[in-house]
Formats: sequence, structure tokens, C-alpha cells
Amino acid sequence: MNSTGSAAGDSRSSDAGADSALVRGLRVLTHVAEGGEVSAQDVSEELGLPLSTTYRYLKTLTDFDLIEKQHGRFVPGWRLSAWSGQDITRTRLVEVGHSFLQGLTNRTGKVSVLTVRTGHNAVCLRQVSPSADTDISFRINQVLPIYRGAGQRVLLAYAPPAVIEGALRAVSADAADEKEALARRQHLIADLKDIRARGIAVSHGELIDNAVAVAAPVRVGGEVICSLAVAGRADRVPANLVKSLTPVLTSAAAELGVELSA
Repeated sequence: MNSTGSAAGDSRSSDAGADSALVRGLRVLTHVAEGGEVSAQDVSEELGLPLSTTYRYLKTLTDFDLIEKQHGRFVPGWRLSAWSGQDITRTRLVEVGHSFLQGLTNRTGKVSVLTVRTGHNAVCLRQVSPSADTDISFRINQVLPIYRGAGQRVLLAYAPPAVIEGALRAVSADAADEKEALARRQHLIADLKDIRARGIAVSHGELIDNAVAVAAPVRVGGEVICSLAVAGRADRVPANLVKSLTPVLTSAAAELGVELSA
């Protein structure tokens, strides 16, 4: 009788330990998903786990493609995006995004960014930055105003009318008077029209001081599913940046669209 009771107790203890490990693993996963881009040290300190234990959880999650390791930091993986209910194209974009951006950064020497629209906002989905330009980088999964910045305005230019109208209200909301509000609306309307005509958008220090960016739409089946942007520090950007990067960027956007369609 005692032997049986002891065995049952050991089983319950083992189950409790497994549950505890599962909870810790889920907390690590949640921290990466919500943080967008974190180091093992970040996770260890935030969750109060030993660094060696943190690395074991991170390795397991990486093995299952729930997170990815990029330059010593961890970001949400393509399988996590698929489980979150994103469409197949968006999931595929997460899967191929980093390697594609790395190639573009290698060619241009600039920050490369993939941005997608989520409702009335934009989100930085993937990004690769040269070490010299980390100060002009976004965070992965960072929510961005859709009317500010080159990559975000590309998405706005091809967004549904309700999204565009919401952005027009937002740009005029903090205007000093109705005249300024009208001017801001007209400027954004003209800018969106220009983006659709030229196929690119340009920004100068709109979200990050000293950053210059050029962006183009990426199309799959005729639909714009994300924007592709390159950015550099204004103090290291040549005067002909837009002219020199435009053909490289538009070619890369078309290439990515074809890869996502395959």
C-alpha cells in the first residue's frame, strides 16, 4: 500500500514538474513574441531564470521554428506567425524575410525593412541593420503610424479608403487651426498620389532623427502585401541616394513578390 502511494506521489510530482517547465517555456515564448527582438540576457533577467536554463528553452523553441536567432538575438519565427492566424503569404514573408533583407543590406550597405499593414497601423515585420546604423532602426513587431515614414506611407497609398480617411483625420488632429488641418490633409493626399504614380516613397527624419528612407510596394497577385524599404543616416547618405537606390529597391521588391508567389 505504501509502495503504491509512493509511486502515485512520485507521478504527481513529476507531472507538476513538467507543468512548471511548460509554463516557463510558454513565458519565454511570450516574452519573445511580445518583445519582438530580445537577447537571452533580456529573457533571463525579465523572467528570473538562470541564463543556462534560458538558453535551453530558447534552443527548443528555435528547433520548432517558433522563434529564430538572428545576430545573437531572438525574434518570432514563421511557425508562430502561422499559428497566430496570419495568411499564408504573410507567414511565408516571415519565413523568407530575414535572408532576403540580409541580401539587400549586403548590396546597399543600408538598413533594410519589411513593413506590413495591420488595421489602421503599420508593423515592422522584419529588419536587418548594419552595425553602424542600429540607432536608426525599428524594433521587430514595433507598431508604427501608417502615415509617417516611407515604408508606412507606401502601405497607406494602397490601403482601403477607410484606412486612408483615418490617416487623414490623424494628421490633422493636432493642427493649430482648420487652415493648418486642411493643408496637412491636402499634403498627405498629394503625397499618396505621388507614391502611386512613382512607385516609391521617400522620408527624411519623420520617425527617427537623422534617418533617410526610400520604400517600394511588394505585390503578390496584384495586391500590395508589404513595403520594402532601405534607410541610412542622413550624415552618411549621398545627395543622390534616392536616385541610386530606386532601381535596386524596385527590382528587389519585384523579386520578393515573385518569391512569395512561388
